[in-house]
Amino acid sequence: MGKKRLGVGFIGGGFIGRFHIRSWVGVRDSDIMGIVDVNSDTAESTAALVKGLNVGEPTIHGSITDMVADPNIDALWIGTPNFTRIEVMEEIADAVVSGKGELIGVCCEKPLGRNVAEAKKMLELAQKASLLDGYLEDQLFSTSVQRGKSIVWARGAALTGRPFLARSAEEHSGPHMPWFWEGELQGGGVLNDMMCHSVEVARYLLTEPGVPRESLTPVKVTAHTSCLKWQDPHYVEQLKQISDGKLDYANRPAEDFARGLIEYRDNDGNPLIVEVTTSWCFVGAGLRLSMELLGPEYSMSINSLDAGPKVFFSRNVHGETGEDLVEKQNAEMGLMPVIADEEGEYGYTGENRHMVEAFLAGNRPDENFSDGVNVTELLMTAYMSAEQGRSVEFPPSDLDTFIPAVAQGKWNPKEKN
Repeated sequence: MGKKRLGVGFIGGGFIGRFHIRSWVGVRDSDIMGIVDVNSDTAESTAALVKGLNVGEPTIHGSITDMVADPNIDALWIGTPNFTRIEVMEEIADAVVSGKGELIGVCCEKPLGRNVAEAKKMLELAQKASLLDGYLEDQLFSTSVQRGKSIVWARGAALTGRPFLARSAEEHSGPHMPWFWEGELQGGGVLNDMMCHSVEVARYLLTEPGVPRESLTPVKVTAHTSCLKWQDPHYVEQLKQISDGKLDYANRPAEDFARGLIEYRDNDGNPLIVEVTTSWCFVGAGLRLSMELLGPEYSMSINSLDAGPKVFFSRNVHGETGEDLVEKQNAEMGLMPVIADEEGEYGYTGENRHMVEAFLAGNRPDENFSDGVNVTELLMTAYMSAEQGRSVEFPPSDLDTFIPAVAQGKWNPKEKN
């Protein structure tokens, strides 16, 4: 493309993840040059963070179209709530197609859509505007995942055979903002919110380095969902309080636990298994990511809470609640893990660096909207399986039109399948 640096614009919706911004300290050849957010306070605080980290001098724009028209902006990062993504992408595509500005590419936070129809629409709009597209799945770019996969495939798989089982889990005590909890706005519960991570990182671990993802063919999905904690009256009331009464988990719950098993075949017809677990019920030090990869004569395991040093605070050490030690922190005393580089460990630095480098080279990122569509297809099949109480052959015939019951406000976890 001939550009030496990439000017990046962030589109938020009242919340722009601090990990994405902080990761830019380790992202070369780019600057954050623009911000759009429906919440002016969020826009101002994000701009201040960007300047404080010395990773850009962003202009706060009044609209997405204005930011597309800014000659300092070459690519956009979409971090708005799930229910706004189509509208945001339509404005981006319309602004580019109508000649109001030029862009190299666009990236979108997970999941790409609340259902398959939305995910495919996002891909269609990017292609309509001739934009390179990147799917922001940070866990693939985790330093532990990248290094662990490289070692396992170079030594274990090369000498004794490919891995055949991958396990992945993400667990914490619940999302930051009320809309995440609301099935119709978010597109589901914890399965849609977090299993998108687990499904994709497990698939990535099972894929031979340098070989396209199509080398693994999903053939069957089996899943289970439950609301284990958040329908208890105490927690129903807690959710009402954080949402000004809008969340009603007594009558409109979403799943807070989900488990899935995806059966694959490789190009030689060998069976491969992915096991995934996600939960909003985990009360521990904070966000826990765990992955395992098993082969004939080797195994690999990762646990984000085992990384780095640990500190201990007695009950006499008082302080304000926060997340200064670990994401989704649940305590400020006792034995606590310290993740020295959360942006790298969770994959944000590697993810954003990859997207920037791909855009500057004029290449479509390795993790792109097509992958986002594939993930959404697997998640919707998992919802089908959980609702029907049986394994579902992939792909089911009505996948493109399916909307989970939880996303329609019709799911009752107490009903038997």
